[in-house]
Amino acid sequence: MPEGDSVYRAAARLRDTLAGVQLTAADLRVPAHATAALAGRWVLEVAPRGKHLLTRLEGGLTLHTHLRMDGRWETYRPGERWAGGPAWQIRAVLATERGTAVGYRLPVVELLRTADEERAVGHLGPDLLGADWDPVEALRRLLAHPARPLAEALLDQRNLAGIGNVYANELSYLAGVTPWTPVGELRDPGRLVGRARELLDANKLRPGHVTTGDTRRGHQHWVYGRAGRPCPRCGTLVLTARQGTPPQDRVAYWCPYCQRGPAPEARSAGPRTAGRR
Repeated sequence: MPEGDSVYRAAARLRDTLAGVQLTAADLRVPAHATAALAGRWVLEVAPRGKHLLTRLEGGLTLHTHLRMDGRWETYRPGERWAGGPAWQIRAVLATERGTAVGYRLPVVELLRTADEERAVGHLGPDLLGADWDPVEALRRLLAHPARPLAEALLDQRNLAGIGNVYANELSYLAGVTPWTPVGELRDPGRLVGRARELLDANKLRPGHVTTGDTRRGHQHWVYGRAGRPCPRCGTLVLTARQGTPPQDRVAYWCPYCQRGPAPEARSAGPRTAGRR
């Protein structure tokens, strides 16, 4: 599932192609909205909300889409060949005089009244990249269940909207605790929330979800995607395991030297305590 900064960039691309101009063509290739007549409507704005995209149209309509694991919006100049996948994977097409936005493999394509947007996104916590970001409310929600494992709490969009698995793992590392550490045991949870905002804001206009400050390929992350490779800080091999309950489980990464707290044994033999030597 994409991180909030990726969705922010997708919204920016869509905004460049769609916002402030009329739709010359529109095709929603989902049964519920296949007959929707949107051509001729003005696109008012494209707004990211956590991991959701809200394309607001003239006449009080909003196209709500979500990328989840495989979805993607691509934009093309007039006359440019579409190259995001086979035609049968296309779920939405929005065209203007500037170009065409094509939504591939979108698992959520929903046309709703703009006044009803809260039905789709009202459950979300404070948006890390939103103008209405509220760190106090985000911290309150994060700590509402102190026994919950940190990474699971960070991934819950009802707490903070925009964190995916990359940042959940990297923020655990930066806090010096394993992803299984109960949120109530964090020494400075407010600092963690602030750091989450700083990281997404720093990466909202560049790819890679860089957390180390090093944009070179293979050097962008402390532990995420580095299973079996040395920790950049101490040289200890990074470990990996599944976290959470299927089908919502995710891959967790951690350094057993730099991160203290509970962690599973190899082959899921049970919890153990990891920590600095």
